[in-house]
Amino acid sequence: MKLLRIGPVGQERPAILDQQGNARDLSAQISDLSGETLTPEGLSRISALDIESLPILTVDRIGPCVGQIGKFICIGLNYTDHAAEANLPTPSEPIIFMKATSAICGPNDRIIIPRGATKCDWEVELGVVIGKGGAYIAEADAMAHVAGYCVVNDISERTFQMERGGQWTKGKSADTFGPLGPWLVTADDVPDPQNLSIWLEVDGRRYQDGSTKTMIFPVPHLVHYVSQFMSLQPGDVIATGTPPGVGMGQKPPVYLTGAETMRLGVESLGEQIQVVRSHPARIP
Repeated sequence: MKLLRIGPVGQERPAILDQQGNARDLSAQISDLSGETLTPEGLSRISALDIESLPILTVDRIGPCVGQIGKFICIGLNYTDHAAEANLPTPSEPIIFMKATSAICGPNDRIIIPRGATKCDWEVELGVVIGKGGAYIAEADAMAHVAGYCVVNDISERTFQMERGGQWTKGKSADTFGPLGPWLVTADDVPDPQNLSIWLEVDGRRYQDGSTKTMIFPVPHLVHYVSQFMSLQPGDVIATGTPPGVGMGQKPPVYLTGAETMRLGVESLGEQIQVVRSHPARIP
């Protein structure tokens, strides 16, 4: 199933794509694509519906594909080549950091470069959406906890992240720095999350062109590993790292200035398109 949320910011309605690509309204059946709706039982109830009988929605805006997210967990340096281009050692264990949930936006919403930013960068990633909660999850059981997958753009301000002390979170959490979607594709429609092409373009130039098969730590290990340090709840999102080709890794580096269009996607999970603009009160 391809599940999505449609409507103005804060007023999104849950929907499902039919075989013709129409968005069918789920709001009479569920309140949102969040929490218990994303459990195995919740998804089973959705899959049992007569989709063709549901009203068709006009798609004016696609919102983030998961609502009311409790945790937005990110994995750093999870592709060997990306660690090399960042001039950082390949991690022996997954690097975990958090992205503020207030950064989350729709897949095609405008991206705003924040005040004081000078090195705004892109990172296309495979997002894992948790459907079954738990702590200390065994790696062998991890995939039973995955509701599905989505495209994530882990937009980053490198000055805040790398040059301002402290942890990475403050370079990752500006408003609009977390586009999710367009769809949540349920796990049964993604047979192998470790064999998906993943790419990103800026103004038509392809900078990232990789595959999830080159992840250092695959999805089952990440779900297992994260759950050793915090419990996972339905609707939590794990962004699994980015392949090489980020702006910081170019020679010389290339950063977003506020006049670009990004286009990115993950095989089988859809595409995002974002126009980048400067904050109206941005300080150079």
